[in-house]
Amino acid sequence: MADAPRPLLKTAIIYDFDGTLARGNMQEVSFIPSIGMTPSQFWNETVRPRTIASDGDGILMYMQMMLLAAREQGAPVTRQTLQDHGRDVALFEGLRDRSWFDRMNAFGAQYGLEIEHYIISAGLEEMIQGCPIAEAFTHVFASKYAYDENEVAVWPAVGVNYTTKTQYLFRINKGVHNHWDDERINRFIPDEERPIPFDRMIFLGDGDTDVPTMKMMHTKGGFSIAVYDPDNTPRDHNKIHRLISEDRVNFVAEGDYREGTPVDLIVKGLIGRIAVNYGRMPAD
Repeated sequence: MADAPRPLLKTAIIYDFDGTLARGNMQEVSFIPSIGMTPSQFWNETVRPRTIASDGDGILMYMQMMLLAAREQGAPVTRQTLQDHGRDVALFEGLRDRSWFDRMNAFGAQYGLEIEHYIISAGLEEMIQGCPIAEAFTHVFASKYAYDENEVAVWPAVGVNYTTKTQYLFRINKGVHNHWDDERINRFIPDEERPIPFDRMIFLGDGDTDVPTMKMMHTKGGFSIAVYDPDNTPRDHNKIHRLISEDRVNFVAEGDYREGTPVDLIVKGLIGRIAVNYGRMPAD
């Protein structure tokens, strides 16, 4: 009797969003223009000084400023309007048609790995839900609003900032796909019972906001890739140089997700390495 096929091993590819999957900040494409501001006016002249004056969290402050600015324009923020603003985010090459996700899933399956895709982002979950690749993700951990009975945003419900991003690695590790279940996330679960070990995780981020997550991946046996905009600037160069020199990242690649590009080859190589570490060989 032939041996039963071994079950697929869950493996996570985890992404930041802004600067990693899309150029710039998602709010800058259509939302900020809709409230009559430039990106500089919103971030540098409004959000930053108010954050400093309040000694506040920058993520919660930008979310609140979005609500206040929209109300001043007589256009309250709703779940639907945020999703509509997410449709035109400037995704990098190779993503909009979802071919990247299909390709990684198929490549992993050859090695007996079930690839799951996750987002951990300080950007807005609602905008990500509206973007063309939303259906590719097993779960999205991102900042989000609370809504009234008319689906109008009333206050920030979740703010995902630089250091809190690391907790979502543990949520993926333990299979806790929500923000609220603190009891389960803090409960001891033996490593062998966790759905996705850290050494079966690959994290892609674009730099400063992802440094704690990259470092944690680096120290827990996972893999991290710093992604940069192909239309890069000297500031991007300096950021990448710093990540490498401080030993915070395993690989660096430009944000081009088409077949045969550096990030395509790197991620496939890491999937292969994970498979070898777990004694998996490509299917015939």
